[in-house]
Amino acid sequence: MMLAYFIVCPWEAVAVGRIAGYIFPVLNSIELYRVAGKPVYLPHLLIGLALTALVTTVNYRGIRLSATFQNWTTFGTLALFVVFVAVGATRGSSANFQPLFTHTPFISILLVLQIVPYYMTGYESVTKAAEEADPQFRAQGFSRAIFAAIIVGAVFYIIVIGAVSFVAPWRGLTGAPFMTAVAFEHAVGSRWIVSIILSAALLSLFKVFNGNFIAASRLLFAMGRRGLVDARLASVHLQNQTPAAAVVWVGIATAACMFLGSAILVPISEVGSVASATGWFAVCAAYLWMRPRFAERLIALLGATVGMAMVLMKLLPVVPGSFSGWEWLVLGLWIILGTLVVRPRSAQAATGQPGQERNPCP
Repeated sequence: MMLAYFIVCPWEAVAVGRIAGYIFPVLNSIELYRVAGKPVYLPHLLIGLALTALVTTVNYRGIRLSATFQNWTTFGTLALFVVFVAVGATRGSSANFQPLFTHTPFISILLVLQIVPYYMTGYESVTKAAEEADPQFRAQGFSRAIFAAIIVGAVFYIIVIGAVSFVAPWRGLTGAPFMTAVAFEHAVGSRWIVSIILSAALLSLFKVFNGNFIAASRLLFAMGRRGLVDARLASVHLQNQTPAAAVVWVGIATAACMFLGSAILVPISEVGSVASATGWFAVCAAYLWMRPRFAERLIALLGATVGMAMVLMKLLPVVPGSFSGWEWLVLGLWIILGTLVVRPRSAQAATGQPGQERNPCP
């Protein structure tokens, strides 16, 4: 799951630069180089690096500041979301939904299912910040938060897709950049709705970036404490009480990935989807191994089957929408990186028992 959480961070940082360039075309200038035929602009790079520095600083200073940032961006996104959906509901037509599928119904559903794990991941990250949660946040609160995240996320995507398809014929928009903004601009006939939508998109990028940054840094911290990676990653800042080393390294890695530009957006989405589905499968399989009650075993078996099916959809070449060369390259590089940084069991034994608490350092 480390890959599933971390890989979202550079995606969001790069996407912020692209949206800023759509709002202010002057930012689409000063091309530095190209990656896979996609230009990397200096203003986009600077904006993404600035956002990365901001998120890293916020998380370094403390979870309370990060939570406040998350709350403001989340509720701001939802408020703007309500505005543009309400406007769209008065300007569209159900006739715009046709045709319902781009391919045959089965192939279309299959293609959507392949990317669902990437966009729905995050609900399981609730427990990653359990140690930093308010003591009054009882154990039941975690399960409620997880179920609420799943339901709200699913409803959100359904409404957004339905609203965009409702306001304009979707087939004519598939080749347009930021098709949501274009669809609403055509329907309303004014530019102000585009500003609302792009503002909502920016806030959404901020909150998703911060949320996945929290999950990735806390998971890296836990791996260090467990002895799976360098134990120094388990250090805790004495004053801020944050996993300082893990936060800094996730920020550095995010900034480094940003230099690949927009060429990483599609491969990251595809590989992130597989990483999420693999994590879900592993959790369900591990729970099965624990021999739970019969009813829970059936649920875990169903979850493991669905998770493995989502993985195979992307890995098997015979399945439409499976990995291309770039996705295999990204996945291969991550596996190599994991092999290089993971600590063998002999090294864990030499430094103490896995799970042993490390001395916090500033």
